[in-house]
Amino acid sequence: MTMGLRLYTERTGNGLGLPSFDVDQGEVLMHVLPAVGIVFDNRPPEFPGTLYVSSRQVVWLSDANMAKGYAVDFLSMSLHAVSTDPEAYPSPCLYVQIDTGDDEELENSDSECHGEESENFDLTAVREMRLVPSNPNELETLFEIFCQCAELNPEPNGDEEEEEHNWFFGADQLEQMPVAGDDEEQFSSIPPSSIGNSNGDHDQLARTVLQLQINDQRFEDAEEMEPENNNGKHS
Repeated sequence: MTMGLRLYTERTGNGLGLPSFDVDQGEVLMHVLPAVGIVFDNRPPEFPGTLYVSSRQVVWLSDANMAKGYAVDFLSMSLHAVSTDPEAYPSPCLYVQIDTGDDEELENSDSECHGEESENFDLTAVREMRLVPSNPNELETLFEIFCQCAELNPEPNGDEEEEEHNWFFGADQLEQMPVAGDDEEQFSSIPPSSIGNSNGDHDQLARTVLQLQINDQRFEDAEEMEPENNNGKHS
């Protein structure tokens, strides 16, 4: 799959034409919104156009130029939100952040996609997209459609990554974990994992289990000391 924004020129049917979706692979049309402007980064808006939202991607086709169109997959969208702040953008719009998948290329292409009015700009370097409907009342519906489609396209996790970061424990596995012992050695064997920031605080989990072990050790010490205290009372 190609990350980021891409040119889209394939149209089917008569008139202005429609996007061609991969129906055989389960892609379905979710929403159509005419009279939508599109803005990339700090470039001037392009208008008019029609927005097509499928279960996998967003396609904008120009109504004025049959050879012009853009598409981006939901898997390449890292954020979408309704923007009504005139200081952020003069018109209400749906703001979208795009993951290009190549930060080095982005740094080399900033001058091509920020503030430059040339038609020849690098689509793969575009990080921000704004969809500006002529009727702002359409924004809430459009936002909900984007949310539904985003849920249909969860970020894929490779088998290798799942195996490396498998931090989900069953009850039987928890019972087999040692309760007392060398705590430092036990937790130093846990590999560092970036996934801890996304599906839970594993450091907090480790600290919690470690605290439980310390408390258990204290209870054991208390039980050992109790007979001595009782003996002291009787003497």
